Amino acid sequence: MTLFIDTDVLLDLILAREAFVADAAALLALVEYGRAEAVIGAGAVTTIHYLVRRALGGGAANEAVDRLLRIARTAPVTHAVLQAALQLKWSDFEDAVAHEAAVAAGAQVLVTRNARHFREAALPICSPREAIGMIEGRSGGGSG
Repeated sequence: MTLFIDTDVLLDLILAREAFVADAAALLALVEYGRAEAVIGAGAVTTIHYLVRRALGGGAANEAVDRLLRIARTAPVTHAVLQAALQLKWSDFEDAVAHEAAVAAGAQVLVTRNARHFREAALPICSPREAIGMIEGRSGGGSG
């Protein structure tokens, strides 16, 4: 299963956001164990580096990006992706770009905590916890 993981979920893990870190960590662990493939938006990488550098310093930002690049494939934000995102006419262009990058990268599901931002998405949208359930149910393993 190929999951496009939205920036919010990645930041939940990296910044250890208390209410959300457990699900984000569990999801990324399944990816690291090869139970699913992760795709992240190329633009998200610079956003994550910037926010982590401001919160935790440059070293932590570099480590976070290095880890992400080792476990996830990046979805390019091409001219065509940007044009397709504009055509969606969503109120949040960044979300439209993420959606179109996910579609172009062949993601089967878009994982986010902000499902309401993707109401008109062509892809199925799920939370990290729902994605974990899908992965575990699909592979027949897990207890959750």
